[in-house]
Amino acid sequence: MSSQPPSSDPRLTIALSEPLGTHQLEERLDETLDPVLSSRRTAQPLALRLAPLERELQDFTLHWVAVIARTSSEMAYQFAALAPDVLRKLDLATTEAWIIHAMDTFDREGLYRGSSELKKLDAFIAASRSRTQAVAFEDACNVLGWFICGLSGRRLKLEAGNEAYTDTETIHLPACSTEYASREQNFIVYKAMATHLWAQTRYGTFNVDPAAKLASYPDPGRALALYHYLETARIDAIIARELPGLAREIAALGNAAPPPQACRRVLDLDATATDSLALVSVLYDNFALPRLSYMGAMHPELVQAVRAARIAREKLELQSGLAKILAEKSAAGQAQSAAGPRFTVNRSDPADAGGDLGLSLDGAPVAPPERVNDLLQSIAHDLDEIPDDYLVPAGDGAYRDSKTPENKAADVWQGTYHEEGAVLYHEWDYKRRHYRKHWCVLRELDVRPGYPDFIDATLAKYAPQVTLLRRTFELLRGENKLLKKQQNGDDIDFDAVISAYADMRSGMELSERLLVKRHKAERDIAVMFMVDMSGSTKGWINDAERAALVMLCEALEVLGDRYAIYGFSGITRKRCEIYRIKRFDERYDESVRCRIAGILPQDYTRMGVAIRHLTALLDAVDARTKLLISLSDGKPDDYSDNYRGEYGIEDTRQALIEARRSGIHPFCITIDREARDYLPRMYGTVNYTVIDDIARLPLKLADTYRRLTT
Repeated sequence: MSSQPPSSDPRLTIALSEPLGTHQLEERLDETLDPVLSSRRTAQPLALRLAPLERELQDFTLHWVAVIARTSSEMAYQFAALAPDVLRKLDLATTEAWIIHAMDTFDREGLYRGSSELKKLDAFIAASRSRTQAVAFEDACNVLGWFICGLSGRRLKLEAGNEAYTDTETIHLPACSTEYASREQNFIVYKAMATHLWAQTRYGTFNVDPAAKLASYPDPGRALALYHYLETARIDAIIARELPGLAREIAALGNAAPPPQACRRVLDLDATATDSLALVSVLYDNFALPRLSYMGAMHPELVQAVRAARIAREKLELQSGLAKILAEKSAAGQAQSAAGPRFTVNRSDPADAGGDLGLSLDGAPVAPPERVNDLLQSIAHDLDEIPDDYLVPAGDGAYRDSKTPENKAADVWQGTYHEEGAVLYHEWDYKRRHYRKHWCVLRELDVRPGYPDFIDATLAKYAPQVTLLRRTFELLRGENKLLKKQQNGDDIDFDAVISAYADMRSGMELSERLLVKRHKAERDIAVMFMVDMSGSTKGWINDAERAALVMLCEALEVLGDRYAIYGFSGITRKRCEIYRIKRFDERYDESVRCRIAGILPQDYTRMGVAIRHLTALLDAVDARTKLLISLSDGKPDDYSDNYRGEYGIEDTRQALIEARRSGIHPFCITIDREARDYLPRMYGTVNYTVIDDIARLPLKLADTYRRLTT
């Protein structure tokens, strides 16, 4: 049986041979399906039905039975039972698509729904015939994600679902866009849906609680549909002003339906959701709602639950952020008002309700951390303003970081892990050539602080090296770059002169760009350090990791680059853990030093999900150059779920590919002497380094950082 699924129709790639007999098929199926077989449920009926098939179809079926069984033996059994009939109706490429569709459903919704999708073959065939010009969510989500990220407002996630709607934190889009005859049009529908759902969160569609306001109508559902239509018209007008290119694309779809004259108020520059709400009564009695392909659905009950939780959480987080600003001002010796500190917020453009917000302390402008600025913007989007009580700094102990789960990590084994304090991530199944949806459950945890004695001992032991690193990094901070082929400059560019002379001798015009100019380049770098905290790092490896981080942080403080440090470990897909050591917006202070001292070995090394999470954190930082540097002592590994070996390597590789697509450059430093067998597959041939002597790790890490950032 092939270890990988065929990349194209197996009829072209599998050598012709005699079909397997019933006994051989039964043996193969017995071995794969053993967990779900019994005295009354044997593999013999399956083998009898597969025996008449051609050998390549038998191999195809056996391969996919093995692949599916890695996830669910019951789904594999049901596939084997259906395969002979399916293969008579579908070509192999479409059969693979049917399998992937059913397994995606299983990953998201469990065995019952996955089995149901396997049995809906006729419905799948009908849908597949319309997919030639269709655009799948998986094909569009990366481009749409970048597009939505480039728009202003709260950062939103994209997820596939049954329909288009938003809960104000996630944009849900249908799994496939099939309405139009061309892929270009179907992609525009996706883009229009995503933009409208973003605009609902950005321009206050849910700030009026439409479900409560419309409950008095005889048919609240119709009233809500009318409100949704009027909001769509209002947002269309906003898109026409703010994104005229997209507006032209939407208009080309040919199904725009402007509101009646009596409701044209929603098209005005200063129109709000309140205007849409007030005009519902004008349309309620006799207006026939048009069908717009990009309109999606509206679920205000979901929105209000998510919105209420966010408002409460962000108020506390903002107050905590303001308290940190005050503490930093006090530590710097800045005097405070006798009446007590007072924060105020003003818009850069008072006439623009969506304009940037400025923060002041006692009348003097303050440059808030990035997270505080994001909170101000998010709260303003929800409430149209920043209430005065939100600007009261938190007292001691008044705020617990909302990202830290209330439950203990061990609660995942009690079945609550999907609901509380967790982030779900896809995982790449290389045999399926597809993602397992929401497969890994990840939490962020704080590292328990260690004793500062380790930091002091490290700085004393490596004092000469730390001094050398600081001096080296000081030179990096003031390094001049030579810009060649300039019209004005400080010296002659001899390479340019020779090239220009050759051009002149060949009859071309002499270039005027013959000088070099010294230019002090501004560093715009953000670096994420990803530290292996698996159990295999116990002992000297763990000490070397901590010492390397101490030395690097001491040097980076001189350089001024933005950096963060997170550890990773976990056990099985249900308990993947990221450990916060230093965030981007944190200073390298005593608390961070104690967290570095507290880095201890934990469990296993499920790398793919950790890379995806840290990529998301790094992606949220605005920087020209972004690096993800991992410190590891071995290959991806986990306790179960078949993550060891090729599966783990391929999932990690796919996560690194996703990071590169986000503009992030990954690099790995490892002490595993066997790393050259697998790291080129994961990182590429030049994006890793192997250290033979663990004692060299501290200096090697600093030297690698210098090379990557110059």
